[in-house]
Amino acid sequence: MKKMMSAAGYGLLVLLLLGTPGLAAEITGPEETLRALVQANADKDVSTLARYMAHDVDIVGYTIGGRKYVGWSQFEREMLEEFRAVTRLEIPIIALKVWTRGDVAWFAMELNYIRYIGAGSEQRRMVLPLRETGVLERRHGEWLLTAWHESFRAEVSSLAVSDPVPCASGQPTVTAGSVVRIPNLSGEWEVQEEDKSYKATLDRHGNGVYSWQSGRIVTAVIAGQKWQGTWHQSGNDREGGFELVLSEDGSQARGVWWYTRVGKKNGIPPREWGGSYVWKRTTVGPTSGSVR
Repeated sequence: MKKMMSAAGYGLLVLLLLGTPGLAAEITGPEETLRALVQANADKDVSTLARYMAHDVDIVGYTIGGRKYVGWSQFEREMLEEFRAVTRLEIPIIALKVWTRGDVAWFAMELNYIRYIGAGSEQRRMVLPLRETGVLERRHGEWLLTAWHESFRAEVSSLAVSDPVPCASGQPTVTAGSVVRIPNLSGEWEVQEEDKSYKATLDRHGNGVYSWQSGRIVTAVIAGQKWQGTWHQSGNDREGGFELVLSEDGSQARGVWWYTRVGKKNGIPPREWGGSYVWKRTTVGPTSGSVR
């Protein structure tokens, strides 16, 4: 149930509850299943994920940033994008409680979703403190995740960052042990691409709609000046990701966007096809938070 997303999501960010192949035969109950599933998220094991998550077309999951998943296919696409975006993941469980009644189990869990991007001196590490609740159902002798909800354990106005986090220019925006203030992105924006412009309306978390091709923006990561997420256009059946760097006062942002799907063509490598754009606030809104 975790994505970061993108992101993708600062994404968000989503917890994938699945077991690794070597553990599948040993799983006997819902708690063992959950612990194995969290490890599979860290291992980026999509095939095992597919085995232990229910594939009902109307299954619903919620993650950070107000993002909603309906059905397996949508969830799988965003997980694959997250796995391509990160170098590695660590997901230690802080607390887990499971209740069982017959063939149904429900749980409450706290964990840290730790994303690593890049390598060497350019590697960034971000820790997202999350809490999870959800429901599992025993079907044909196996426990499957059938519903889940994810949110931050702490107030989302700040996130702890233990290592330097470079912005697009490669210069660090924070230093070790600091706290990144998350800006309020609510209001109306004008988006200028190389060949067109359009309007966007967002909530404080950076989620909303834009006027080009019935577009929708979902923010996965927003910390300091860094802004990442995904976009979806029902008007021409396309979707992809974006990365922006906010100005100090939060009045504008500059960055790039890219495709991950065009119609039935899936799995387009992130950042391979896309363009650049500039976002400018057109309404007076809260100023961007600062790093301290």
